[in-house]
Formats: sequence, structure tokens, C-alpha cells
Amino acid sequence: MLIENGRISQVGPNLRLPAGTRKIAARGAALLPGLFDLHSHWTPSGVPATTPQIATAYLKNGVTSVSDFHEQPESYLPRREWLAQIASPHVAFAARISTPGGHGADWGDQATTIWINTPEAARAAVKSLLPYKPDFIKAFADGWRYGTAADNTSMDEATLAALSSAAHAEGLEVLTHTVTVDRGLAAARGGVDSLAHSMQDRRLDAEDIASIRKSGMAVIPTLAVYDPQKPGSAPRDRSDSKVAQSFAKFDNALYNAKALFDAGVPIGVGTDAGMPDTPHGASTIRELELLVRAGLSPSQVLTAATSVSARILHLDQDRGTIAPGKRADLILVKGKPWQDIADIHKIDRVFIDGKLVLGSGAPALPLANRSDRLPSAQVAPLVDDFERADGRSSLDTLRLETGDGGLDRTVEISQVVPRDGGGHALLVSARMAQKAEAYAGVAIPLTRGSVRPVDLHRYKGIRLEVKGAGSYSLQFNGLDGRWSKDIQAGEGWTSIDVPFSELKAVATRKGAGPAWTSDGIVQVEIGTQRGPGARIAFQVDEIRFY
Repeated sequence: MLIENGRISQVGPNLRLPAGTRKIAARGAALLPGLFDLHSHWTPSGVPATTPQIATAYLKNGVTSVSDFHEQPESYLPRREWLAQIASPHVAFAARISTPGGHGADWGDQATTIWINTPEAARAAVKSLLPYKPDFIKAFADGWRYGTAADNTSMDEATLAALSSAAHAEGLEVLTHTVTVDRGLAAARGGVDSLAHSMQDRRLDAEDIASIRKSGMAVIPTLAVYDPQKPGSAPRDRSDSKVAQSFAKFDNALYNAKALFDAGVPIGVGTDAGMPDTPHGASTIRELELLVRAGLSPSQVLTAATSVSARILHLDQDRGTIAPGKRADLILVKGKPWQDIADIHKIDRVFIDGKLVLGSGAPALPLANRSDRLPSAQVAPLVDDFERADGRSSLDTLRLETGDGGLDRTVEISQVVPRDGGGHALLVSARMAQKAEAYAGVAIPLTRGSVRPVDLHRYKGIRLEVKGAGSYSLQFNGLDGRWSKDIQAGEGWTSIDVPFSELKAVATRKGAGPAWTSDGIVQVEIGTQRGPGARIAFQVDEIRFY
């Protein structure tokens, strides 16, 4: 095989080699297309937790194309720029759409997960995402929540069908979080391109399978995330009803994956990596092993992880097979994984766009792969005076409503309004949820998408004006922790100075947070807690560092 300009130019026994061609001896090794992982979450709570380390973990496991289901669209551009600086698989970003209170919307703000519940809202959501150039759409259509909570948030079929139609009109695929048979059938009727999970509440019958096959919908089982006996974990007690249920659902998932494959339904490879006990990279290899356990042959699983997964995202003209014209994303394996899937662990070399990035003879990874963040930026003192006509902050960032999470969420609206005496301010209004720790607030990213951190050492503190009687929390969110100070405001406008020296670390589940450092900061947030059902309104203006 000859690689030129990052692509495969010739394949065969008698190649015409240009002068100076570099030869790679690989006798005895297997040459495969790079693997896909169609479902992952590059989240700071995953393992690894930071972008360069996640990218490296995938490369070490031969994964050269990954889909990230986690990010807010505002962060796509800086993330794409960051990924271009490191050795990384190709990363596709999924724009997230759910229902109010639905899965994926129970924690995310609407800049991260758009909430819809009508066909009109579905079409508007797709249109709003186009400037960010998402690679595809993820619809959280199933409100079953794995059988642990009531299904009161599923997306109705008319809305799902409108979402699929609007996305397809823009050339975007739709993958859906769906884990039950009935909702999977609804997704098939709704024009969804692929299920991003396995169906596990019951076994599919012949009629179910025929309906899914007829629809042309693919399935990405993500068995790795549902595996009830994770590799290296202690044996679980199956006499416990919850444990027994997890094993029963997993058995259904295995059965359904094989039944769909036998019927000719395309089966792709994804893991939901980044979720608990589902590490990046290693889980992709685990997924291959679990698909073999489900009944697919090793060669069928390798095809699922390469050409079929490429076809699911309509990337098969670009990659996924070894053929002239294809992108040279390749792995060399010391073994015969098409006979024994365990040999896929013996990855020797990994190539991205024809460049050797890992393995025997590879150069050292870029320095950026060894850092856990981008270099800190400097920012102007004015964070936001709410005067921009386009609704963005003075730092050209998108403000985020940071209400509480859960099925019952505080209803919050933030909007720029005229201020007495001239100019504008931000008004935050909310009806608090029916729970003890209801919260409403707004965060202002200091850089686009909160991706690049900032260094605030040249400032001593922050000044802001607040109107609305009560106590509020002023908080800084950073890559290493969060720091806050309680402030008081009255019925009229109050100017408040908060020296950085007065900020206190916000405790986490792991204990006390780190001391304030003035570096690695990504957001400024102001918000308040009130009693269940309370209604609040406050205004904020002229936020600046001093």
C-alpha cells in the first residue's frame, strides 16, 4: 500500500513507488483501518478527564475516529482548534436536543442541550445550530431513564419526525438516546438514522426486528457502558434485585444486538465512554469483545468498528476501508484479530492521515498532548456591560443560564433590559423548583465556550452592580475548582467590590477545594438560592475586573 498526502494512493502487489518513498516493514502484522467509537462523552468527570489525555487514550487503542456527544456548540470552534494542535483522532461533535426535563436536559443549560416538545420547536432548534456546523444531531428521545424513574419526558413521534426531517434537509444525521424497544420502534418510524444505545427492556420479536430493518435505521449498542461486570471489578451479588435487573437488561442488550445483526441491521461501534466506569479508548476495545460475546464473529466485529461505522456517519467515502482514495487512518496489529478478537489489544502502530503518531518508530507526541489544558489567555477588564446588540457578552461570549438540575428544574429567564437612567442591564427572573436547594443564576464565560482558561493575576478583584434585595453568590468557575463569596444587594442598585483574596473554595464530594490561584479560570457566575416555589428577580450590570 502506498500513502501520499495523507491518503491511500495504491493498493496491490506491484506498486509504482515515487523516488524517496519511505518504506515501513510490517511483515507478520495485520494492517487494519483505524477503529471508530461513535458514542463518547469528553467530560471532565470521565477517565481520562482532559482533552489531550482523552485523545491519547483513543490513539493508544487504535481508535482514529470518535464522536463526542457532550459539548455545547459554542465550544466547537475552540475545541476544533485545540484538537488541531495535538495528536488526536478525528473528532465529530454532536449537537444535543432533548425535551424539557428530559435525559440530557436534566443537567445541561439550553446552550448545551436545546429543549423541544413540538415540531415547530424541533425545526427552530436545528436552524439555530447551523452556524456552529455540528457534525450530526443527538436527540434524547427516550425518557425511560433505565427503569429507575418515571417516563414522563419522552419525545413524541411528531416532534422526533420533524427533527429528523429538518436535520436531513441540512445534511445532518440524527442519532438518538433510546434504550427501550417501544421507543426504538418510534425512532425508526420518526426517521432517525441510528440508535445510539442498545434496547434493553425486553427482547425484540420478529415483528420488531422487521420494522427496524425496513426503516434502514442502524444501531450502536454501547454494550461497554451497560456491562454489569466491568473489567477488573469485584464480582457482584446477583441476589440483589438491582444487580439482577442490570444483568437481565444486559442479556437483553446482547440478544438484541445479535438478532438485529442477523436481520441485516447495520451495527456500529460506540461505548458511551466518559460515563462511570467506562474509560476512553480501553472501552472501545471492550466493546469489540462484548460484540463477539453477543454472537458476532471477530471479523464481523472488525467490520462493524470500521467500514460499517464509517457508513453510519456517511463517512465511508473518506475512511473505514483500505482502498485508493481513502484517508490513511490505519493501525498495525501483531496478531490476527479477525480470528481472535483478543489480538486487537496487540496494537503496534497507529497512523492518522498517513502520519505515524504512536508505536514503534513514532516521534514523541506533541507537547500539547502532555498538557491538560490550553495556555491561559489574558482578558480585558470589562466582562459585561450588557450593551452589545447581538446579545453576547463584552468578551464576545455566550451567557449561560445556570439553574439547578433534575427532573423538576427551576424555570429561569435571563434577558437584557433597559436600565433606569440609560443603558442596559441583565434581568434574571425565575420560579424556583419544588426542592430545598433550588437555584437560579447566570454564568459569563471568559473565553468562547469556556474552553481556554484565563489568567487574572494582573487584577485584584471584580466589581459589579446588583439590584434586587437578597443574598447572592458570586462564583468563579475554573479548571481546578470553584470559588465563591456571598454578597448582599438591596432594592436599588448596589456597587459591590469583591477582592480575589476573599473568595473561598467551594467544597466538592471529594472534600475541600483548592485555594484560589487567579489562573485556570473560565467563568464568572452570579446566582441565588431560594425556597421551594419562590419567585425571584434580580438585575446585574457593569461586571469588570479591577
